[in-house]
Amino acid sequence: MIEIDQDGSVATVTLNRPESHNALTPEMIGELTAVFRSLGKQPNVRVIVLTGNGRSFCAGADLAAMRATADYTFEENLADGEAIFDLMLAVDSCPKAVVGRINGAAIGGGAGLAACCDITVAVERAKFAFSEVRLGIVPAVISPFVVAKIGSANSRELFLTGERFSAGRAGQIGLVQHVVAEEALDETVKERVGQLLMAASGAQADAKRLIRIVTRGSKEEMREYTAELIAQRRASEEGREGMSAFLEKRRPKWQE
Repeated sequence: MIEIDQDGSVATVTLNRPESHNALTPEMIGELTAVFRSLGKQPNVRVIVLTGNGRSFCAGADLAAMRATADYTFEENLADGEAIFDLMLAVDSCPKAVVGRINGAAIGGGAGLAACCDITVAVERAKFAFSEVRLGIVPAVISPFVVAKIGSANSRELFLTGERFSAGRAGQIGLVQHVVAEEALDETVKERVGQLLMAASGAQADAKRLIRIVTRGSKEEMREYTAELIAQRRASEEGREGMSAFLEKRRPKWQE
């Protein structure tokens, strides 16, 4: 259900249930969470590309799994929700740069996954939706990640209507960063990955953590943390190598 291919330092993670539009089963959720936790710890992986097989990226929850939840106990539904949250957190907080290759529809949890990627490239025909309210539920466990990406104003409209919206609209609200023709999808993803590989991986991990932390507190509260972080990075092996390479007018080791 999940395929992993590695080309050099780039790992491509593919949702592989094309006959079901890559809808998420409980088994897929657990497997995908484990994959991101594992890849995040592997020193030979620098960038992760997340995509779907077939015409859709991810249609959200699997229908059979949704039917089963109707008979779940409260405790079982609680555990199921926690598992989905853990998946979103694993993608969102992965220390590696994550590029979303959105090859088609991204609905519900699929749109949540898109929101958790650092850079997202979507084909023009892709459709998005936070459709939970049309099923009488809410996009609860994906909401911290989605609201952080598109803001409360856009979330109010899209969470409350549950309507489908275009890749163009997704680009306007910041859910995706690049909207391209289908024939340009792979080339654009490749170009973005190339830009990511120009940077130091340890610095990227700290930059991702920096963004999460500074958006939670006031500017005054961030004084000590940000000053300590820049001091640590300047003294780090990557920081020293990057500065030396700049002064010596050469490529840093991670670009070789």
